Amino acid sequence: MLSLRRSLVPVILLLTLVFGLGTAGYWLIEGWPLLDSFYMTAITLTTVGFSEVRPLSNDGRLFTIALLFLGVGTAAYGFSAVGEYVLASGLGPRMRRRRMMRIINGLHDHVIVCGYGRVGRSAVATLLESQRKVVVVELQTRLVEELQELGVTVVHGDATRDETLRQAGIERATGLMVCGGSDADNLFIVLSARTLNSRLHIVARCVVSDNESKMRRAGADRVVSPYQIGGRHMANVLLRPHVTEFLDVVTLDSGLELWLEELLIAPDSSLAGQTAIEADLRRRTGVTLVALLRGSSRATLTPDENTRFEPGDELIVLGTREQLLNLERLANGKMGH
Repeated sequence: MLSLRRSLVPVILLLTLVFGLGTAGYWLIEGWPLLDSFYMTAITLTTVGFSEVRPLSNDGRLFTIALLFLGVGTAAYGFSAVGEYVLASGLGPRMRRRRMMRIINGLHDHVIVCGYGRVGRSAVATLLESQRKVVVVELQTRLVEELQELGVTVVHGDATRDETLRQAGIERATGLMVCGGSDADNLFIVLSARTLNSRLHIVARCVVSDNESKMRRAGADRVVSPYQIGGRHMANVLLRPHVTEFLDVVTLDSGLELWLEELLIAPDSSLAGQTAIEADLRRRTGVTLVALLRGSSRATLTPDENTRFEPGDELIVLGTREQLLNLERLANGKMGH
Protein backbone atom coordinates (compact mmCIF):
# COMPACT_ATOMS: atom_id res chain seq x y z
CA MET A 1 0.00 0.00 0.00
CA LEU A 2 1.33 3.35 -1.00
CA SER A 3 1.80 5.94 1.72
CA LEU A 4 0.37 9.42 1.37
CA ARG A 5 3.85 10.95 1.63
CA ARG A 6 5.24 8.70 -1.09
CA SER A 7 2.38 9.71 -3.41
CA LEU A 8 2.31 13.45 -2.79
CA VAL A 9 6.01 14.33 -2.41
CA PRO A 10 6.80 13.87 -6.14
CA VAL A 11 3.76 15.98 -7.05
CA ILE A 12 4.78 18.79 -4.70
CA LEU A 13 8.38 18.71 -5.94
CA LEU A 14 7.25 18.84 -9.57
CA LEU A 15 4.90 21.78 -8.87
CA THR A 16 7.70 23.62 -7.09
CA LEU A 17 10.03 22.99 -10.02
CA VAL A 18 7.46 24.26 -12.56
CA PHE A 19 6.72 27.40 -10.53
CA GLY A 20 10.44 28.03 -10.14
CA LEU A 21 11.06 27.52 -13.86
CA GLY A 22 8.20 29.86 -14.78
CA THR A 23 9.34 32.58 -12.39
CA ALA A 24 12.92 32.35 -13.63
CA GLY A 25 11.78 32.38 -17.26
CA TYR A 26 9.81 35.61 -16.97
CA TRP A 27 12.60 37.18 -14.93
CA LEU A 28 15.21 36.31 -17.55
CA ILE A 29 13.16 36.81 -20.74
CA GLU A 30 11.10 39.88 -19.78
CA GLY A 31 13.35 41.32 -17.08
CA TRP A 32 10.43 41.59 -14.61
CA PRO A 33 10.81 41.69 -10.84
CA LEU A 34 10.59 38.29 -9.13
CA LEU A 35 7.17 39.02 -7.60
CA ASP A 36 5.68 39.96 -10.98
CA SER A 37 7.31 36.91 -12.55
CA PHE A 38 5.90 34.60 -9.85
CA TYR A 39 2.44 36.18 -10.16
CA MET A 40 2.46 35.74 -13.94
CA THR A 41 3.49 32.10 -13.50
CA ALA A 42 0.65 31.53 -11.00
CA ILE A 43 -2.11 32.99 -13.22
CA THR A 44 -0.73 31.10 -16.23
CA LEU A 45 -0.63 27.68 -14.55
CA THR A 46 -4.01 28.11 -12.85
CA THR A 47 -5.60 29.44 -16.06
CA VAL A 48 -7.72 31.93 -14.10
CA GLY A 49 -7.92 34.24 -17.10
CA PHE A 50 -6.52 37.40 -15.49
CA SER A 51 -4.82 39.95 -17.75
CA GLU A 52 -1.07 39.88 -18.20
CA VAL A 53 1.01 41.70 -15.62
CA ARG A 54 2.82 43.61 -18.36
CA PRO A 55 2.88 43.43 -22.16
CA LEU A 56 4.72 40.31 -23.33
CA SER A 57 7.34 40.11 -26.02
CA ASN A 58 7.17 37.42 -28.68
CA ASP A 59 9.67 35.31 -26.71
CA GLY A 60 7.55 35.82 -23.61
CA ARG A 61 4.42 34.63 -25.40
CA LEU A 62 6.17 31.50 -26.67
CA PHE A 63 7.45 30.82 -23.16
CA THR A 64 3.90 31.26 -21.78
CA ILE A 65 2.55 28.70 -24.27
CA ALA A 66 5.25 26.20 -23.25
CA LEU A 67 4.50 26.88 -19.58
CA LEU A 68 0.79 26.18 -20.15
CA PHE A 69 1.52 22.76 -21.70
CA LEU A 70 3.95 21.98 -18.90
CA GLY A 71 1.30 22.94 -16.33
CA VAL A 72 -1.33 20.67 -17.95
CA GLY A 73 1.11 17.76 -17.91
CA THR A 74 1.96 18.40 -14.28
CA ALA A 75 -1.74 18.53 -13.34
CA ALA A 76 -2.40 15.23 -15.16
CA TYR A 77 0.47 13.58 -13.31
CA GLY A 78 -0.77 14.96 -9.99
CA PHE A 79 -4.31 13.64 -10.50
CA SER A 80 -2.90 10.27 -11.54
CA ALA A 81 -0.70 10.02 -8.44
CA VAL A 82 -3.49 11.01 -6.07
CA GLY A 83 -5.91 8.61 -7.80
CA GLU A 84 -3.39 5.79 -7.47
CA TYR A 85 -3.08 6.52 -3.78
CA VAL A 86 -6.87 6.54 -3.31
CA LEU A 87 -7.25 3.15 -5.01
CA ALA A 88 -4.18 1.52 -3.43
CA SER A 89 -4.90 2.77 0.09
CA GLY A 90 -8.40 1.31 0.20
CA LEU A 91 -10.22 4.63 0.19
CA GLY A 92 -12.21 3.40 -2.82
CA PRO A 93 -13.53 0.27 -1.05
CA ARG A 94 -14.25 2.29 2.09
CA MET A 95 -16.31 4.75 0.05
CA ARG A 96 -18.22 1.84 -1.51
CA ARG A 97 -18.89 0.40 1.94
CA ARG A 98 -20.22 3.73 3.19
CA ARG A 99 -22.47 4.03 0.14
CA MET A 100 -23.69 0.45 0.70
CA MET A 101 -24.45 1.18 4.35
CA ARG A 102 -26.50 4.23 3.35
CA ILE A 103 -28.56 1.98 1.07
CA ILE A 104 -29.05 -0.65 3.80
CA ASN A 105 -30.01 1.97 6.39
CA GLY A 106 -32.88 2.98 4.11
CA LEU A 107 -34.23 -0.58 3.72
CA HIS A 108 -37.26 -2.00 5.54
CA ASP A 109 -38.97 -5.41 5.28
CA HIS A 110 -36.03 -6.86 3.37
CA VAL A 111 -34.62 -10.39 3.42
CA ILE A 112 -31.11 -11.11 4.71
CA VAL A 113 -29.23 -14.05 3.22
CA CYS A 114 -26.25 -15.29 5.24
CA GLY A 115 -23.76 -17.07 2.99
CA TYR A 116 -23.38 -16.90 -0.78
CA GLY A 117 -22.33 -20.48 -1.46
CA ARG A 118 -24.21 -22.87 -3.72
CA VAL A 119 -27.40 -22.75 -1.63
CA GLY A 120 -27.20 -19.02 -0.92
CA ARG A 121 -26.54 -18.22 -4.58
CA SER A 122 -29.74 -20.01 -5.63
CA ALA A 123 -31.73 -18.40 -2.81
CA VAL A 124 -30.58 -14.89 -3.77
CA ALA A 125 -31.44 -15.47 -7.45
CA THR A 126 -34.95 -16.64 -6.53
CA LEU A 127 -35.55 -13.70 -4.19
CA LEU A 128 -34.41 -11.21 -6.81
CA GLU A 129 -36.66 -12.83 -9.42
CA SER A 130 -39.55 -12.30 -7.00
CA GLN A 131 -38.51 -8.62 -6.74
CA ARG A 132 -37.72 -8.86 -3.03
CA LYS A 133 -35.25 -6.51 -1.36
CA VAL A 134 -32.16 -8.57 -0.47
CA VAL A 135 -29.06 -7.99 1.65
CA VAL A 136 -26.35 -10.66 1.55
CA VAL A 137 -23.88 -11.20 4.38
CA GLU A 138 -20.68 -12.82 3.12
CA LEU A 139 -17.20 -13.22 4.61
CA GLN A 140 -15.17 -14.18 1.54
CA THR A 141 -13.78 -11.16 -0.30
CA ARG A 142 -14.00 -12.87 -3.70
CA LEU A 143 -17.74 -13.47 -3.33
CA VAL A 144 -18.31 -9.96 -1.97
CA GLU A 145 -16.68 -8.50 -5.08
CA GLU A 146 -18.81 -10.76 -7.28
CA LEU A 147 -21.99 -9.54 -5.57
CA GLN A 148 -20.90 -5.92 -5.94
CA GLU A 149 -20.37 -6.43 -9.67
CA LEU A 150 -23.89 -7.89 -9.90
CA GLY A 151 -25.30 -4.85 -8.08
CA VAL A 152 -26.51 -6.90 -5.09
CA THR A 153 -26.48 -5.18 -1.70
CA VAL A 154 -23.88 -6.95 0.44
CA VAL A 155 -22.28 -6.66 3.87
CA HIS A 156 -18.70 -7.92 4.10
CA GLY A 157 -18.40 -9.61 7.48
CA ASP A 158 -18.98 -12.60 9.74
CA ALA A 159 -22.70 -13.36 10.12
CA THR A 160 -22.12 -14.97 13.53
CA ARG A 161 -21.35 -11.50 14.94
CA ASP A 162 -24.26 -9.38 16.18
CA GLU A 163 -22.64 -6.22 14.81
CA THR A 164 -22.57 -7.69 11.29
CA LEU A 165 -26.26 -8.62 11.48
CA ARG A 166 -27.07 -5.11 12.72
CA GLN A 167 -25.17 -3.66 9.74
CA ALA A 168 -27.43 -5.76 7.49
CA GLY A 169 -30.49 -4.15 9.13
CA ILE A 170 -31.63 -7.19 11.11
CA GLU A 171 -33.98 -5.10 13.27
CA ARG A 172 -35.87 -3.86 10.17
CA ALA A 173 -35.79 -7.10 8.16
CA THR A 174 -38.78 -9.34 7.60
CA GLY A 175 -36.91 -12.57 6.83
CA LEU A 176 -33.57 -14.31 7.29
CA MET A 177 -32.13 -17.17 5.26
CA VAL A 178 -29.16 -18.92 6.89
CA CYS A 179 -27.30 -20.75 4.12
CA GLY A 180 -23.88 -21.49 5.61
CA GLY A 181 -22.18 -24.85 5.21
CA SER A 182 -21.60 -25.37 8.96
CA ASP A 183 -24.46 -26.37 11.25
CA ALA A 184 -22.62 -24.89 14.23
CA ASP A 185 -22.31 -21.49 12.56
CA ASN A 186 -25.89 -21.63 11.27
CA LEU A 187 -27.17 -22.46 14.75
CA PHE A 188 -25.27 -19.52 16.24
CA ILE A 189 -26.62 -17.15 13.56
CA VAL A 190 -30.19 -18.30 14.18
CA LEU A 191 -29.82 -17.79 17.93
CA SER A 192 -28.32 -14.31 17.50
CA ALA A 193 -30.89 -13.24 14.91
CA ARG A 194 -33.83 -14.38 17.02
CA THR A 195 -32.45 -12.38 19.95
CA LEU A 196 -32.06 -9.26 17.80
CA ASN A 197 -35.49 -9.52 16.13
CA SER A 198 -38.21 -11.66 17.68
CA ARG A 199 -40.58 -11.04 14.73
CA LEU A 200 -38.13 -12.27 12.10
CA HIS A 201 -39.13 -15.24 9.92
CA ILE A 202 -36.04 -17.47 9.87
CA VAL A 203 -35.31 -20.28 7.42
CA ALA A 204 -32.11 -22.19 8.20
CA ARG A 205 -30.06 -24.74 6.31
CA CYS A 206 -29.24 -27.94 8.17
CA VAL A 207 -26.61 -30.38 6.92
CA VAL A 208 -27.01 -33.07 9.60
CA SER A 209 -30.63 -34.11 10.16
CA ASP A 210 -30.03 -34.66 13.91
CA ASN A 211 -29.45 -30.89 14.28
CA GLU A 212 -32.88 -29.93 12.94
CA SER A 213 -34.52 -29.91 16.37
CA LYS A 214 -31.68 -27.76 17.74
CA MET A 215 -32.22 -25.23 14.96
CA ARG A 216 -35.89 -25.00 15.83
CA ARG A 217 -35.19 -24.59 19.53
CA ALA A 218 -32.71 -21.83 18.70
CA GLY A 219 -35.46 -19.92 16.88
CA ALA A 220 -35.67 -21.13 13.27
CA ASP A 221 -39.22 -21.15 11.87
CA ARG A 222 -38.30 -23.61 9.14
CA VAL A 223 -35.30 -25.90 8.76
CA VAL A 224 -34.28 -27.13 5.32
CA SER A 225 -31.91 -29.95 4.41
CA PRO A 226 -30.84 -29.49 0.76
CA TYR A 227 -29.70 -33.11 0.53
CA GLN A 228 -33.04 -34.51 1.73
CA ILE A 229 -34.99 -32.17 -0.53
CA GLY A 230 -32.78 -33.07 -3.48
CA GLY A 231 -33.23 -36.80 -2.86
CA ARG A 232 -37.01 -36.51 -2.54
CA HIS A 233 -37.19 -34.43 -5.69
CA MET A 234 -35.21 -37.03 -7.65
CA ALA A 235 -37.50 -39.80 -6.39
CA ASN A 236 -40.59 -37.78 -7.32
CA VAL A 237 -39.19 -37.14 -10.81
CA LEU A 238 -39.02 -40.91 -11.23
CA LEU A 239 -42.35 -41.78 -9.56
CA ARG A 240 -44.48 -38.77 -10.58
CA PRO A 241 -42.71 -37.14 -13.55
CA HIS A 242 -45.64 -35.06 -14.82
CA VAL A 243 -46.69 -33.83 -11.37
CA THR A 244 -43.09 -32.89 -10.56
CA GLU A 245 -42.70 -31.09 -13.88
CA PHE A 246 -45.89 -29.11 -13.23
CA LEU A 247 -44.73 -28.09 -9.75
CA ASP A 248 -41.37 -27.00 -11.17
CA VAL A 249 -43.22 -24.84 -13.68
CA VAL A 250 -45.33 -23.04 -11.08
CA THR A 251 -42.69 -22.66 -8.35
CA LEU A 252 -39.42 -22.11 -10.23
CA ASP A 253 -38.24 -19.75 -12.95
CA SER A 254 -39.57 -21.74 -15.89
CA GLY A 255 -40.06 -18.82 -18.26
CA LEU A 256 -43.84 -19.34 -18.16
CA GLU A 257 -46.18 -16.75 -16.66
CA LEU A 258 -47.68 -19.10 -14.06
CA TRP A 259 -46.96 -19.06 -10.35
CA LEU A 260 -48.04 -20.83 -7.17
CA GLU A 261 -48.18 -18.27 -4.36
CA GLU A 262 -49.42 -17.76 -0.79
CA LEU A 263 -51.33 -14.64 0.30
CA LEU A 264 -52.56 -13.60 3.75
CA ILE A 265 -56.05 -12.18 4.31
CA ALA A 266 -55.82 -8.90 6.23
CA PRO A 267 -58.41 -7.98 8.90
CA ASP A 268 -59.76 -5.10 6.78
CA SER A 269 -59.96 -7.17 3.57
CA SER A 270 -63.35 -7.50 1.91
CA LEU A 271 -62.66 -11.26 1.72
CA ALA A 272 -62.89 -11.62 5.51
CA GLY A 273 -66.27 -13.10 6.39
CA GLN A 274 -67.13 -14.12 2.84
CA THR A 275 -67.56 -17.69 1.64
CA ALA A 276 -65.56 -18.98 -1.31
CA ILE A 277 -68.61 -18.70 -3.57
CA GLU A 278 -69.33 -15.15 -2.39
CA ALA A 279 -65.70 -14.09 -2.90
CA ASP A 280 -65.75 -15.52 -6.45
CA LEU A 281 -61.95 -15.24 -6.74
CA ARG A 282 -61.83 -16.89 -10.13
CA ARG A 283 -64.07 -14.28 -11.76
CA ARG A 284 -62.73 -11.27 -9.83
CA THR A 285 -59.00 -11.96 -10.11
CA GLY A 286 -58.51 -14.96 -12.39
CA VAL A 287 -56.60 -17.05 -9.80
CA THR A 288 -57.33 -20.66 -8.89
CA LEU A 289 -57.69 -21.37 -5.16
CA VAL A 290 -55.69 -24.50 -4.35
CA ALA A 291 -55.66 -24.69 -0.54
CA LEU A 292 -56.19 -22.67 2.64
CA LEU A 293 -54.00 -22.59 5.77
CA ARG A 294 -55.67 -21.64 9.05
CA GLY A 295 -54.78 -21.23 12.71
CA SER A 296 -51.49 -21.24 14.59
CA SER A 297 -50.86 -24.81 13.45
CA ARG A 298 -51.45 -23.70 9.85
CA ALA A 299 -53.78 -26.64 9.26
CA THR A 300 -54.35 -27.23 5.55
CA LEU A 301 -57.94 -27.08 4.38
CA THR A 302 -59.39 -28.05 1.03
CA PRO A 303 -61.86 -25.20 0.52
CA ASP A 304 -65.29 -25.77 -0.99
CA GLU A 305 -67.92 -23.20 -1.97
CA ASN A 306 -69.14 -22.91 1.64
CA THR A 307 -65.73 -22.33 3.22
CA ARG A 308 -65.78 -18.94 4.94
CA PHE A 309 -62.60 -16.87 4.84
CA GLU A 310 -61.26 -15.46 8.11
CA PRO A 311 -58.65 -12.77 8.85
CA GLY A 312 -55.25 -14.43 9.06
CA ASP A 313 -56.12 -17.22 6.63
CA GLU A 314 -53.40 -17.97 4.13
CA LEU A 315 -54.54 -18.69 0.59
CA ILE A 316 -52.50 -20.97 -1.67
CA VAL A 317 -53.38 -19.86 -5.19
CA LEU A 318 -52.30 -20.42 -8.79
CA GLY A 319 -52.19 -17.66 -11.40
CA THR A 320 -50.23 -15.20 -13.48
CA ARG A 321 -48.32 -12.29 -11.94
CA GLU A 322 -51.08 -9.85 -12.84
CA GLN A 323 -53.78 -12.10 -11.40
CA LEU A 324 -51.80 -12.63 -8.20
CA LEU A 325 -51.28 -8.87 -7.87
CA ASN A 326 -55.06 -8.32 -8.12
CA LEU A 327 -55.68 -10.89 -5.40
CA GLU A 328 -52.94 -9.40 -3.22
CA ARG A 329 -54.66 -6.02 -3.34
CA LEU A 330 -57.97 -7.66 -2.50
CA ALA A 331 -56.49 -9.68 0.38
CA ASN A 332 -54.72 -6.59 1.77
CA GLY A 333 -57.91 -4.54 1.76
CA LYS A 334 -56.68 -2.20 -0.99
CA MET A 335 -59.56 -2.87 -3.37
CA GLY A 336 -63.10 -1.78 -2.91
CA HIS A 337 -65.75 -4.01 -1.39
